[in-house]
Amino acid sequence: MTNNYLDFEKPIKALDDQILEIRTTNHPTVENKEEIERLTAKREEVIKKIFSQLTRWQRVQLARHPNRPHSWDYIQRWSPDFIELHGDRHFADDTAIIAGIGTLNERPVAYLAQQKGRNTRENLYRNFGMMRPEGYRKALRIMKLAEKFGLPVVTLIDTQGAYPGLGAEERGQGEAIARNLLEMSALRAPIVSVVIGEGASGGALGIGVCDRMLMLENTWYSVISPEGCASILWRDASKAAQAAEALKLIPPDLVKMGICDRIVPEPLGGAHRDYDETANILKAVIDEELQALQDVPPDAFLNRRIEKYGQMGVFKEK
Repeated sequence: MTNNYLDFEKPIKALDDQILEIRTTNHPTVENKEEIERLTAKREEVIKKIFSQLTRWQRVQLARHPNRPHSWDYIQRWSPDFIELHGDRHFADDTAIIAGIGTLNERPVAYLAQQKGRNTRENLYRNFGMMRPEGYRKALRIMKLAEKFGLPVVTLIDTQGAYPGLGAEERGQGEAIARNLLEMSALRAPIVSVVIGEGASGGALGIGVCDRMLMLENTWYSVISPEGCASILWRDASKAAQAAEALKLIPPDLVKMGICDRIVPEPLGGAHRDYDETANILKAVIDEELQALQDVPPDAFLNRRIEKYGQMGVFKEK
């Protein structure tokens, strides 16, 4: 995979280039080894400094990083026995979402995972991770299957939003999302949702009603993208960084608002620098959350969710 660096990661790139140049020398020496150790230590210090003072807009950029792990990268590492299930039994199979049954630490679970592509060809196949109505209906079919067999549901959220095309509207995009909100609210099975990248608008919420909402450290979740917000408020998408600050869309903001239940730390420098470690950290956290929910009676989930979502937006006047 080609290494990509964001603008604020350029100091890291300079050190990576120096280390690579020394490592590829035809005449390795003790001095070269010492220099690599010095540059590696300096690189770690630079990464710590950069990632300790990220702005909201920079975290949005990290959530979109070209090398960031996608849903399939996690599922492959968690569930070698994963069986993908296709189709909504009405119209088609939506490849923007991976749905199926697998295990997580030997615990059977149902996965619903929005999937982006790595290149143009893959993105066209995955529709850039933007689900159509048949995707939401496929997700609902798998959720009902999970409910029938007593399986917990794990949803991985990573989308710019629901697909806004004419065909999607003709097939009932709004109704499909609304139906999922209704059905997930009363689903008689535990639901753990994880924002692994972008979580935009109803496109994310259509598989995001849950008992526990987790967010990786460098992700965002909002009613609209920063660019969309800037375009509406200031008629200028280039003010996206300003909009990101106003939207308060990163994990610490959402914890304060009672939307996010838990922030999952990423490896030093972001999830895109170590897929395996990120997958292991996230796997342990999800397993812990499922363990805490396993003894909840199926009939109790509706009232628990009413209480959880009823508390959002509540404020007191001084």
